[in-house]
Amino acid sequence: MSSAKIGLPDKRRMRHDRHYVDELAQRMGEGIGRMVRVTNIVSNQDQPRTSLGDFSDLVKSIERHGILEPLLVRKGERGQYELVSGERRFHAAMQAELTEVPCIELDVSDQHALEIALIENLQRQDLNAFEEGEGFRTLIEKYSYTHEEVGSAVGRSRVTVTESLRLLKIPADIRAECRHADISAKGVLLEIAKAPSVPAMRILIKAIVEECLDRKDIRERRAELANEGVSPALDGTGNDSAKTGRRRPFVWKYQPKDRPFKVSLAFSTGTEPEAKDVIAALEDLLDELRLSLENE
Repeated sequence: MSSAKIGLPDKRRMRHDRHYVDELAQRMGEGIGRMVRVTNIVSNQDQPRTSLGDFSDLVKSIERHGILEPLLVRKGERGQYELVSGERRFHAAMQAELTEVPCIELDVSDQHALEIALIENLQRQDLNAFEEGEGFRTLIEKYSYTHEEVGSAVGRSRVTVTESLRLLKIPADIRAECRHADISAKGVLLEIAKAPSVPAMRILIKAIVEECLDRKDIRERRAELANEGVSPALDGTGNDSAKTGRRRPFVWKYQPKDRPFKVSLAFSTGTEPEAKDVIAALEDLLDELRLSLENE
């Protein structure tokens, strides 16, 4: 009878990749390396990755060489271990029918667990632009991080964090259209996110595909759509908001002292926004102005 499969083959050692494991050990204390049964590991609900993709090559590698880089886990409920990072390796190990996998146990909070998951995926460039934005949004909404704190936690600039969050303004059905059109470049997605309405987004996507527009052309076409007044009152299904009972947006206005202009922001909620929402919108505006100066 053959012995049960385990994570490391004979004469192999756990490989601690300097790009995050050693740094985490220095930051949070030395982790404890151990073999853990796969049936005793559960996934992290805050894991930023929403799609594991095709990992058939990873399964073949694990079958041949075992898992060379340990999973990061923390103690969970009922004596189980919660996966902090290594989601693809974990699922590939189960598909390869391993009974045990090498793990490093860390004593970290929910916030730090999410940070680690984001850091690993960002450094490996495994997350798509929307998954990255969703991870950032979780840190902000669930753990009250500022854009600056998110950037510091995951090694990104505040502008990068703000841009990633802006992508989340693209509705789920439009994101699907982008995937089907093979539009994945963050810069292009940002231009789509800035379109004045959902119908304008669809027009822009169609133009990108059919006319092979570069980013400069996309920006110009987006400006044209805004000037042509593609109605933001349409909800994407052809329904007028006035007929569907949706309220008009709340408009926040500000008159700077000794300045020959006014600032106004329209919020689609139809109710007065919280101060943090106004601040976030103003930060978006400042970032947009800075980027426009850089592109001149």
